[in-house]
Amino acid sequence: MSHDLFEAARGAMAFAHAPYSKFPVGAAIRAEDGKIYTGANVENLSFPQGWCAEPTAISHMIMGGAKKIVEMAVIAEKLPLCPPCGGCRQKIAEFASKETRIYLCDEAGVKKTMTMDEMLPFSFETEMLG
Repeated sequence: MSHDLFEAARGAMAFAHAPYSKFPVGAAIRAEDGKIYTGANVENLSFPQGWCAEPTAISHMIMGGAKKIVEMAVIAEKLPLCPPCGGCRQKIAEFASKETRIYLCDEAGVKKTMTMDEMLPFSFETEMLG
C-alpha cells in the first residue's frame, strides 16, 4: 500500500521550486478519506522563508476537507531516506497519531518505515494544550 504513496511523493518532487538550495523534496499523505494529497518544497528569494514539502501536502489535505494523516511518504532528490525537518515533524504531529507511519524513500522506493512517535517523541499534543 505504501508504493502508491512513494509514487505520489516522487511525482510531487518534480514540481519542487528549489532554485536556491537545489534540494527538491516531495511528500504524499494518505488521509482518513482515503485520498492522497501531495506537496513539494517551494523556496523564494528570501531564503529560507519558503516552505517544505510536508506542510504543502498538509495544506492540500486540509483544503481537500480531510483532517487526519493515516500515513505519509517523503523523498528527497539528493538525500536518500530524508526525514522531515524538526518543524515539519511538529506540523505532521498536529494531524497524525503516534502510530501514523512515515515512509522514508530513495529513488527506488520505501526504504525505512517509522511511526510518528519514533520520529518525534515528546511532541506537543493537541489534547494537552487545548
